[in-house]
Amino acid sequence: MSTEPETTEDAEPGLPGAENTSAGGTGAGGGETGGGETGGGETGAGRPASAEEAPAGTGQAADLENAPADTRQAASAEGDSAGLRQAGGPENAPADTGQAASDEEAQADPGQAADPEIGPAGTGQAADPENAPVGTGQGASEEGSPAGTGQAADAGGGDDGTPQVSEAEAELRAQQAERERIEQRKAEKKAPIASGTKLSGKAADLLAAVRAVESGEKPSATVFEEPRPAPRRSAPEPERRPRPVAPEPVSVPAGPAPEAVEAVRQVLGEGGAPEVLAPQAAAVLGESADDQLRADPWQLLRIAGVRPEQADGFARALLGAECGPDDERRGRAVTGWLLEQAALAGHTVLEMPALLAALAQRGVPEPDSAVQGAIAEGEALVFQDALEGEAGAPAPAGGEGAEEDEERPVRVLVGLERYAMAEESLADGLARLVNSAPKQDGSAEEWERAAAAAQGSAAELIRAVAGQGLVLHTGGEASLAEPAALLIAARSLGLRGWAATHGPIGRNRFAALLRRSGQAAQAPGQADEAPADSPVATVSGLLAGLEGPGRDTEGALDLDLLVVLDAPQLDVETAALLTESLPDGARLVLAGDPAVLWSAGPGRVFADLLAARICPQVASRRPDPGPLGELVSGIGIGELNQVEAPGKEVVIVPVRDAGEAVHRTVQLVADSVPRAIGVPAEETQVITPGHGGAVGTRALNAALKERLNPGPGRFGGFDPGDRIVHSPAPGRALPGRVVTADAEGLHLSCEGETVVVPRERVEQSVRHGWALTAHQAVGSRWPAVVVVLPGDAAQALSRPWVYTAFGRADRHLSVVHGVEQALPRAVAEVPAKPRTTRLPVLLAPQISGT
Repeated sequence: MSTEPETTEDAEPGLPGAENTSAGGTGAGGGETGGGETGGGETGAGRPASAEEAPAGTGQAADLENAPADTRQAASAEGDSAGLRQAGGPENAPADTGQAASDEEAQADPGQAADPEIGPAGTGQAADPENAPVGTGQGASEEGSPAGTGQAADAGGGDDGTPQVSEAEAELRAQQAERERIEQRKAEKKAPIASGTKLSGKAADLLAAVRAVESGEKPSATVFEEPRPAPRRSAPEPERRPRPVAPEPVSVPAGPAPEAVEAVRQVLGEGGAPEVLAPQAAAVLGESADDQLRADPWQLLRIAGVRPEQADGFARALLGAECGPDDERRGRAVTGWLLEQAALAGHTVLEMPALLAALAQRGVPEPDSAVQGAIAEGEALVFQDALEGEAGAPAPAGGEGAEEDEERPVRVLVGLERYAMAEESLADGLARLVNSAPKQDGSAEEWERAAAAAQGSAAELIRAVAGQGLVLHTGGEASLAEPAALLIAARSLGLRGWAATHGPIGRNRFAALLRRSGQAAQAPGQADEAPADSPVATVSGLLAGLEGPGRDTEGALDLDLLVVLDAPQLDVETAALLTESLPDGARLVLAGDPAVLWSAGPGRVFADLLAARICPQVASRRPDPGPLGELVSGIGIGELNQVEAPGKEVVIVPVRDAGEAVHRTVQLVADSVPRAIGVPAEETQVITPGHGGAVGTRALNAALKERLNPGPGRFGGFDPGDRIVHSPAPGRALPGRVVTADAEGLHLSCEGETVVVPRERVEQSVRHGWALTAHQAVGSRWPAVVVVLPGDAAQALSRPWVYTAFGRADRHLSVVHGVEQALPRAVAEVPAKPRTTRLPVLLAPQISGT
């Protein structure tokens, strides 16, 4: 497949099934060290089914408002350079497909595709929205890569002499504060992590290794003592620790010293590794990075984008005859690398058999010893959890003696400390919300009157929140009216209620919904307030202290009710920060559509909570309206239904090859949709499965820029007016436009907010944005969406991907269809890829009555 996967989830990095790369793999001397995109030639889709022949058709139509098409577009050829990139760039999250991918940006010849408006009937040509016949079915695919893992950008500096903190910097500080708090909690624990089960054999040895590390000893590789089962501590309301986020301007840590970078550059040169990695290696490895690399060349794997075969070549060049596949340093490093790849794929932990198999594939001769070494050095943690269905099961008859004689079935898991402790912190925070009574704001009669004034499932939601600290709400786009009704009712009762969304587009849409729903009546004098003044923030802005109510004297968020929309996008670290930031007695509502793609980061928080059933769940009975709502709802349950679309809400455009797909996409955005549907090009979003390949985001953005905003790309590949997507942190994507550039950097406008990206960060954190991946688009909606499904994307499709991509359209959806039967097959047969997490097991013993 020539389409670069969005995330590493599609490749399942670090798990069995990946390419077997032994220690004798290629060296790092001349190879690309940065994980890249899968380039490749165009893969013809064969003869696509015509609209009439498609297996599960969808009609066409659009709301024919005659709004003039404001054709002010902007774009710029992306400055993505082929070859080795600095680790940490948005395109360099390693996919662990076992190959160093090329960075081809084959662009299809637009002349190869026929004009969809004049293509003869029956030829399989794409149809214009004005005259396209009712088309074909749809399918889905789960997306995998954190959209844009670019570095945080400085939001600009003030003129008053006080250093201003950018959103990305503040967010990183908030995460650092959380990690320090987790470290403190871990240090306070006097007992090792235990599952309360009796183990023997290899599992017992691994547990003993962890306990030896916690006691300050390095375990022997021979005999380990039998571990004593210890009950997991319960979760009463924990003592709240002050956690203010950047209360005062703090100087940003300076980069590594030039001397340190030069020393690392010299070591890299000696080992044949690209010297451009020197600044990043010095930053990651810290002081004496050069000495660390000489002593343990496999430390190079700690740099994002470096693969084991490349680190092996580097090690051979430095160590010579001393280098071997059985080196314990290599085993430890590869173990940590595999766990990092698993986190990129969404796992918080890996099952022991999967990790051992992956180590064997990577040429580690003694996987068991490698895992024990990583545990002994504190680079990984091991856990034993009761198998599903066993947690909380009653003790067998016969008393304690019988239970002691019979081993309970468990699974042994290994994970990085960062994510394991975040998941445990999240479980503690959720248990505190569930087990404690919410603050009594408003009498029961007042809550009931507010519920009675609402309708249907909105009333159920208000009643559930009245008496519970944690509530889950599920539904599609139309169901957002219910959290809006809840927030309005809560604020009318005197609660300090706030909502948080995944991105700024969702924030502004929900703020507008609140005003339309009657917030002005509840808060006189605020009818004309701007969206930024509404009680709605982004999750990142809320945690960073740049949006929302701020923090109280104890460091908790100064609110009584928090409604988190787009809850499926919460990874474990973000969710842990949110729950630990809530004051005692606060209420938390997690709302979202469970059918969309999961978070870019590790974990599946919303899905785990829905499965755990530890709190009230309110399912919206408010369906999304119109043909688009009918189409997307069917996809959510695995059915690709034919829908009637008299207003051209849905148009299918069959294509035969990559060149035709690019041509048709440009024609739809620039001509057909503005003329037939009345949606200007700047309000039409293109979504495609990946970044690389002949019909990835790069090729499409280059073609769209050439048509809509041609220019020389004089600002690092960008011109004023270009549509872009800015990624200030991993998993974050902010659509916007280029305003200008100067010595400070690239000036962007992202949903009305001014952002300045330093020039050294532009290549890593800014892409062109006419075409996005579904993970970049999640949490946002546009009046018109063009989803491009080239023939080589068939293997990337899954039901959540198609559901997410098709669901981004408000009024009109065009599908450039080149995958034939792969689309309905993906919708019916390809669910979300499973993720290995521990949240349900951690919650079970802490929740009263479970």
